[in-house]
Amino acid sequence: MKIAIIAGSNRRESASTKMARYIGDRLSSLGHEPNLFDLREKPVPLYDPDADAEPDTARELARMVEESDAVVLATPEYHGSVSGVLKNALDYLGADQFDGKMVLSVSAAGGAVGVSSLTQLQVIVRNLHGINCPEWVSVGGDQRRFDEFGRPADERMRIRVDNVLGTFLRMGKQLREPVHA
Repeated sequence: MKIAIIAGSNRRESASTKMARYIGDRLSSLGHEPNLFDLREKPVPLYDPDADAEPDTARELARMVEESDAVVLATPEYHGSVSGVLKNALDYLGADQFDGKMVLSVSAAGGAVGVSSLTQLQVIVRNLHGINCPEWVSVGGDQRRFDEFGRPADERMRIRVDNVLGTFLRMGKQLREPVHA
């Protein structure tokens, strides 16, 4: 499957972006085609519904997500919600990009878990007509450490990610298969 991954942080050493990259590596090792859009490296201008033309980065992002079979959204948790950078990028997208696609939510928080941002992402995904993966990845506390190979330093986190990806991939594949009446 082609899988779009959107990393929604502006922080240079962002744990959510590191997790997005790790998930991309895991997906690639499993034979899938991950495509990472890092909003720190490719910022999308502030959404303006009255603009005459869509910015190039917004068109690139929309095309990448539209051509994907499934999507991963990664965000830091800021003030109990998703990052403004990710929310702004998602404002450029809609049902054309998400309709009927499995979406995995990933969050990194300074505290123990980032459940508030994950809950917010679930609502946003529903409004984009995506299908929320029943599993999610929450990175908090010591789990935000990564080794020199870009893997979570905590082995339990690596196992958790593999388990979550198993569910995400199974369900994503089922959604992309034609329905036989």
